[in-house]
Amino acid sequence: MQTLNDHVALVTGAASGIGRATALRLADAGAAVFLADIDVDGLQQTAASLPTGSRSEVMALDVTDSAACDAVVEACVNTFGKLDILCNIAGIPLCEHMTEITDAQWRRATSINLDGVFFMCRAAMPHLLSSKGNIVNMSSSAGLVGQAYNSAYCATKAGVLMFSKALAMEYGKQGVRVNAVCPGFVKTPLTAAFSMPEGADMDLVGKLMPLSEGAEAEEIADAVAYLASPAARFVNGIALPIDGAQTAG
Repeated sequence: MQTLNDHVALVTGAASGIGRATALRLADAGAAVFLADIDVDGLQQTAASLPTGSRSEVMALDVTDSAACDAVVEACVNTFGKLDILCNIAGIPLCEHMTEITDAQWRRATSINLDGVFFMCRAAMPHLLSSKGNIVNMSSSAGLVGQAYNSAYCATKAGVLMFSKALAMEYGKQGVRVNAVCPGFVKTPLTAAFSMPEGADMDLVGKLMPLSEGAEAEEIADAVAYLASPAARFVNGIALPIDGAQTAG
């Protein structure tokens, strides 16, 4: 069912993984999709995979650059005339002993995972207020519970979650919904390259594992599409875990 006909969605991190799956799912639901990522080749591959007849545009984006975030939102509105849905999917992992995290690594994680979400939401909000639109931010199970060797990632994803809740409170009365999705392990190119730091305590690592095999990116995209759709009209300010019961106990 094309539940998002006449909707315009902007998706960051759209070159691969959850971002690509989200773009495909929203387009399949009828939305026009504006695809943004630092990986231009990946963006082109995503665009080529969209359903026949989909309306789409691609644009290179470094989410750590506030001016670039402003420009991509402006380009989306200029292209499609409005913005209804913002999906902040771009993000990176950082798995390391806390004492081994360099200043550069910390700043890169916070810049991409947290600053980028802020920059995109700030740029998009005036347009979302006009369209009575919504935001879906990608947090993580790491934003819900502490995880060994993921201190920087936990800090950024918890920040995304609380930022989402704060925006839901601030703008809900004005008609803009803001929700966060909190995946556990998801099978993507990013997680395929994931490794634990040297000397990691495997008893602690075991607490990161879900009770079943990891999710597919398309399963996360289905949740994003629901939260972005009119069917979720009364869903605002939630953290939706999709983690195979990782955070249940």
